[in-house]
Amino acid sequence: MGPKNPRTPQGPLDITSGDIVLSSAPVWRIHTVQGGHSAAWNEFREFGPVVSMRWDPHAEPCGQHPGCGVLYTAENPDTVFAEVFQSVRTIGLTSDRLLTAWTPVRQLELLDLMPGSDWAVRHGASASLPQTPRNTCRNWAREIHRQLAPDIDGIRVPSTMTADAMIVLFVRAMSALPTDPDFSRPLTHPAVQVLAARASDRFSWDFLD
Repeated sequence: MGPKNPRTPQGPLDITSGDIVLSSAPVWRIHTVQGGHSAAWNEFREFGPVVSMRWDPHAEPCGQHPGCGVLYTAENPDTVFAEVFQSVRTIGLTSDRLLTAWTPVRQLELLDLMPGSDWAVRHGASASLPQTPRNTCRNWAREIHRQLAPDIDGIRVPSTMTADAMIVLFVRAMSALPTDPDFSRPLTHPAVQVLAARASDRFSWDFLD
């Protein structure tokens, strides 16, 4: 009997209409705008796979992979704060990072890996796949991207921090990005501080302004 969640898919991947969730809701991200790891709000990262990231679709070895980009977002700002500051459990409000939100200009077509989805079970894994070690998730993301990327904008997965939805976008989703974001402010901005305070209350974390 094989493992509950194999390190890599054991056969070809497919999708049915029931595996796809359509989303036109706003998404959020925190991105650095100063230093060597700065990124625009709409920039898909083609460097990877990064060992600290769970759903990077890039092939090994780590490096630049033109045409294979990823953009991590979440459906609410609480999850963004939790994901970014999980290692220190303190929300640091610094001016070198922005909190940005944008609304897709068309519906995103996402492979659904949230609780209740049977896709992983049908492909030899289990509903707990998103909670497996990061390298296993990256292996699955790599195969999802390699086999299914022409047909999906990305994947909808539960955050391992909050269990709320993360939206991990592939380059097909570029056509869904608006010209400008709905909201983009430094973490030091008063409006962001309000959202950070809400997240810190939810998680019982400190935050530094």
